[in-house]
Amino acid sequence: MFFKKFTFFLNILFFTVLLFFGQWSVAQHSNKINATLKGDTKTLNIIQEFKFFNSSQDTLEVLYFNDWANAYSNKKTPLAKRFEEEFKKSFHLAKDDERGFTKIYGIVDDKFSMVAWERGAEEDILKIKLNHKLAPNEYATLNLTYQVQLPPSKFTLFGYSQKNEYYLKDWYLTPAVYDGKWHLYSNKDLEDLYTGITNTDLVFNYPKNLFLISNFEKETKEELEDSIEIKLRGDYRKSCDLIIAPYNFFVKHETEHITVTTDINVTKYDEISKTIAIDKVANYIYKHLGSFPHTDLLVSTIDYNKDPLYGINQLPSFIRPYENQFQFELKFLKTALNSFLVETLFLDPRKEKYVIDALVNYMMISYVEENYPDQKLLGKLSNIWGFRSYNLAKIKFTEQYPLLYMYAARKNIDQPLTTSNDSLLKFNQKIGNRYKAGAGLSFLGNYVGKEKVDKSIKDFFAQYKLRPVSSKDFEKILDTNVDKDISWFLNEYVSTNERIDFKIKKVYKTADSLQVTLKNKTGTMVPISLFGLKNDSVVSQYWFTGIDSTKIFTIPRLGEDKLVLNYDQKIPEFNQRDNWKSLGGLLASNKKLKFQFFKDTEDPFYNQIFYVPTVRFNLYDGITPAMRIYNKTFLERPFLYDISPSYSTNEKALVGSVGFGFRKYHNKTGFYLSNYLVNASSFHFQKNSRYTSITPSVVFGWRPDDFRSDRRDFLRFRHVNIFRSIGEGLEELETPPDYSVLNVRYSSFKNGIINYFSWFADAQYAGNFSKLSFNLEYRKLFENNMQFNTRFFAGKFITNKTDSDYFSFALDRPTDYLFDYNYLGRSESSGIYSQQIIIAEGGFKSRLENPFANNFMFTNNTSLSVWRWIEAYGDIGLIKNKNETTRFVYDAGVRLNLVTDYFELYLPFYSNNGWEIAQPDYGQKIRFIVTLSPRTLTSLFTRKWF
Repeated sequence: MFFKKFTFFLNILFFTVLLFFGQWSVAQHSNKINATLKGDTKTLNIIQEFKFFNSSQDTLEVLYFNDWANAYSNKKTPLAKRFEEEFKKSFHLAKDDERGFTKIYGIVDDKFSMVAWERGAEEDILKIKLNHKLAPNEYATLNLTYQVQLPPSKFTLFGYSQKNEYYLKDWYLTPAVYDGKWHLYSNKDLEDLYTGITNTDLVFNYPKNLFLISNFEKETKEELEDSIEIKLRGDYRKSCDLIIAPYNFFVKHETEHITVTTDINVTKYDEISKTIAIDKVANYIYKHLGSFPHTDLLVSTIDYNKDPLYGINQLPSFIRPYENQFQFELKFLKTALNSFLVETLFLDPRKEKYVIDALVNYMMISYVEENYPDQKLLGKLSNIWGFRSYNLAKIKFTEQYPLLYMYAARKNIDQPLTTSNDSLLKFNQKIGNRYKAGAGLSFLGNYVGKEKVDKSIKDFFAQYKLRPVSSKDFEKILDTNVDKDISWFLNEYVSTNERIDFKIKKVYKTADSLQVTLKNKTGTMVPISLFGLKNDSVVSQYWFTGIDSTKIFTIPRLGEDKLVLNYDQKIPEFNQRDNWKSLGGLLASNKKLKFQFFKDTEDPFYNQIFYVPTVRFNLYDGITPAMRIYNKTFLERPFLYDISPSYSTNEKALVGSVGFGFRKYHNKTGFYLSNYLVNASSFHFQKNSRYTSITPSVVFGWRPDDFRSDRRDFLRFRHVNIFRSIGEGLEELETPPDYSVLNVRYSSFKNGIINYFSWFADAQYAGNFSKLSFNLEYRKLFENNMQFNTRFFAGKFITNKTDSDYFSFALDRPTDYLFDYNYLGRSESSGIYSQQIIIAEGGFKSRLENPFANNFMFTNNTSLSVWRWIEAYGDIGLIKNKNETTRFVYDAGVRLNLVTDYFELYLPFYSNNGWEIAQPDYGQKIRFIVTLSPRTLTSLFTRKWF
């Protein structure tokens, strides 16, 4: 008996020592923190003892620490610039007392000698100059005393809310990673802190009336006189997350394999059902990843809100199309997987985020395929009349992953999975690249066998949890566990944004076989699947590889009546419209027409034509109902047409527009776009007077190498042809009714919300005139919330043989002879419709005498904010007409800048006309800008994503 006990003790001791030293070799930093939350000042007073272990082979003279709380300290940090890039101006406009910052009181070493430190330009990276060099495998002890001023949580979720809630993440100093070089990353609100693995002891004091939840293990909790003191510990962790609030909605669930603390919820889903669902999800995670190496897994609504289920899942709950069970399980699963993997895999989250994205989204896809194989993307809506006829209603839930990635690819904004997290467009960072990563692993599993990918994931987690790890380690395990060549996955799918696109070029039939010619349209060397269908049922399936351009394959004939590439949608293919070939003869191969209301996803078996009733308005046509007919699907297409036959209720006549366009993307940056267009429209420009415009054009586009930059440059050539007719008894036109203008314009835009800059140079040539113009506009939002706007315009006629001012430059209301502007009453000279203004050419707001120039015009329009959206404006200019002296013109007033460029009011005060505010009929002098186009208004909300 004694021998057995002794042997058992030795085994336990051996295992403990092995575990301790095995783990300690990769997690040597030690951290002790004593922190106090002051509720009245929203500050954290922190005393921190940090023992930095040099695990490298280099001798270090300086150390770097992440101080991400200081990213809120001013409006020039990388975090502030990130807000600007995503059109968030609340931080820029915040008051100084709303800024978060870190105030360092002092840093001393273990000999109590002061240690020098400094901040770089980034503000949230702390450079500490050691008093003594730190040799390999040695410790440096630092004692740091500092205070963190928390920001309000309206900027990011970090900080405090008006409801006395606190969310503390990355709130104390953590060591940057050194592995031969320092990895120094600033806080950009991307949830990608990269820090050394650390054992942390935390003593935290907070007000009595609050509850605290943490991802760290709770050791003790004690009520003091006016606060609560809690002791937390985290071994092999990155940093401590704290959720502090006046209420506690968190519930602890003990499952067979893991303890979960969560406040994830779904409306009208009871606690018993939630417990069953959590147990189901926990078992799934354990089956595919293994045990969670910490005591408790925190799964919070805050974490879910940072990475939700995008798409239809974000609809209001009263129209949510999914069953509560499905909705809760996926909501919990996604958040739990993110927390599980982030807490245990110490990848570089800035440079190698795609690995976590691939694992999370692949496991999401697998979970739905295993538990809800028939779940449709539209849920219960798929069975409702009006929805069920759509191709979107037939798509399975898991098919959204390649679909949403392809949304980015078709817009030419997709980026390689290896792109640094802070270089991704917001759409790609939140959706596109994450879904591509998950769809890619699913594609790989479909090709090599799902069980091999599952085994690779489990092996990877078992081998590298709680250790420094890189994407190469995951790739090596994948390569080891499969028996097929997967170099294409790593070298092309992951590392590039090359598109996958195959087509069936032709099929030659014999009595017992089919010779299939497949064409690789992009040259991307990936496998492609081929399905044989009979009466829409799969009777055969094949995988083909090694197709660099065109290749012939022979397959047995098994009664197929149709061959389809990528039938199961597992491959994120660029264009699936040419993926099928009918074996039933010429007539059977023709696609049928399918008319659908509004819009749909692409259906490769039909030629889709969409229709939607629309309505527009101008004074002369009145309310103009139209039936818009077009071919634009949810995914962008190279060739588009848009036909809108309309009926003018005032003129009792047909009007409308038609457009055809072909878009060609060349590259991601530099010269990236060619767009060939033919547009025509016919409406009325005054009572019983019609104009018809026919304009062929070509547009070339450039974008900078910085893919996140909002700068764009375009060169446009167009030939505008105008045909006008007037009704009987109306005054004759002052110019020939028909004319043509050749127009060339180069334009450049940088559409920032803090700094906006644009300019264009324009040249026009017609039979009786030619002219040049230049327009420059600059807007600046200052740190004190003052907005400055200025615009310069210069126009000069090179030749001018006209006898009227129809083609002249205009001070306040261009004649719009090219019919570019959306005037509600373009020919009005009095009344409310004449008060509509479009800032073009002179850009004046007052109506001055003789406002036209047939020689040259130079103007400047400037405005400066007075209070919020109230601005003072002033315009000055020089105008010159033939045989007249140059005139100096000016006006000034108040601008109500409600939504810039979309809804504005101008109240003129003083001009060449005198004090206009004191003159009769002042209401007729007020000018307004209004935008009624839904597409234009929508861009206000979508611009931050792309």
